[in-house]
Amino acid sequence: MNISFPHRLFTPVILLLVVNGPVAAEESPAARPSTYKGWKAYALENGLVRLHVVPDIGGRVMQYALGEKEFFWVNPATVGKTSPTTGLDSDGGWMNHGGDKLWPAPQGWDNDRQWPGPPDAVLDGQPHRADYDATVPGIRWTSRDDARSGIRFSRRIRLHPNSTRVSIEATMTNIDDKPRRWGIWAHTQLDASLPGGDDYNRLMRAWCPINPKSRFERGYDVIFGKKDNPSFEADVQRGLMKVSYHYRVGKIGMDSDAGWVATVDGRHGDVFVQRFTFEPKKAYPEGSSVEFWHNGLGRIYAYNKWLDMADNRADTPYVFESEVLSPFAQLQPGASYTWRYEWNACRIGGDFPVVDCSQAGVVSEPLTARRDGDRVRLRGRFGVFHLGRLVIEVYDEEARLLVTALHAPAATPLEPVVLDRTLTVPPSARNVALVLQDVEGNRIGEIARGTLGTR
Repeated sequence: MNISFPHRLFTPVILLLVVNGPVAAEESPAARPSTYKGWKAYALENGLVRLHVVPDIGGRVMQYALGEKEFFWVNPATVGKTSPTTGLDSDGGWMNHGGDKLWPAPQGWDNDRQWPGPPDAVLDGQPHRADYDATVPGIRWTSRDDARSGIRFSRRIRLHPNSTRVSIEATMTNIDDKPRRWGIWAHTQLDASLPGGDDYNRLMRAWCPINPKSRFERGYDVIFGKKDNPSFEADVQRGLMKVSYHYRVGKIGMDSDAGWVATVDGRHGDVFVQRFTFEPKKAYPEGSSVEFWHNGLGRIYAYNKWLDMADNRADTPYVFESEVLSPFAQLQPGASYTWRYEWNACRIGGDFPVVDCSQAGVVSEPLTARRDGDRVRLRGRFGVFHLGRLVIEVYDEEARLLVTALHAPAATPLEPVVLDRTLTVPPSARNVALVLQDVEGNRIGEIARGTLGTR
């Protein structure tokens, strides 16, 4: 929750030479000291994506960028500023810098088993300690001990070579002398403004699978705002939640079991994906593995009172939050719980949905295979998370591999994959898969699979 108070036919891209391209080594890059918008920071980059970590402002990852596309929102009012020693602003309020950070869940104001922020003077507001070693891949940082929640957070992130993949380990430790029960809330603020910031992006959307056995009547639960907020649409036929930014305040939670959520800037089809493992036998804060918050106009009930969102961009900026949550962890004194999740990014070429996701990439338009005798026409739209090459595999009904065809000798997350191709296949062919291999020809995984039909 973010409450702001005053203060083509297929045209492959052949990569013969990549200038300033991905690192050649097959090891994750180490962080390096840098600055980001005036903050002391640590940078991770591999020629595809860049990360900027700023431990001094509540342990935030302030930016994740694919090429020139920066996904995360950065508050222009606090750029380069750090919190006072109190961890709060001069009025005792929240210094909402933006970016991505960890909070304890659930949020609430009824008892000490709920987190009452933001603001939060320690976990969110005070500096975290960076454990920096130029010889070790990635970077780790740790919060101070928070007496109220009884926990300490730490995170380790690693950027993978030739890929947009960022793997994250979030650890919560009980520093109290009594048991504590919290979930880890990975809270990401995405920029929903148009260039220049004078208006909001009407093509900013998110897609998340609805749990077919959801505990919620509509597959999602309205946590804040109006029940009929048009920002949130359940597409029951496709089993997807479509979330569109309309600058109307609201928040929903989903018990999505698919393990992914994708946010798309439809202007160019830039996709930010959060992937996680859903654990159906465990309880989640607010019953939700995924939550969305939209900054915008309207009224909500929070902090045990009604709040009207200010009709100005300074107090109510254009922010679209995509949040993933861990299950509850019951921690004895001194015990720790580690939760793993990851980020990926790619491009799909415009205002298209994301209907499926794997470790290799996303599906925007499903793989279709129309057969006419010994010829089959393959079509679809996809995005890939890794540099590599695309291969088409054709199988019989016993899953025996019949045909392997190189589709694209160079696939990149910076370009969409638009498939429209005809292949010759044997009579026994029944299924087809689009597979991503790495730059050395090793299999990363399937992007999509289809069944051969007839015309």
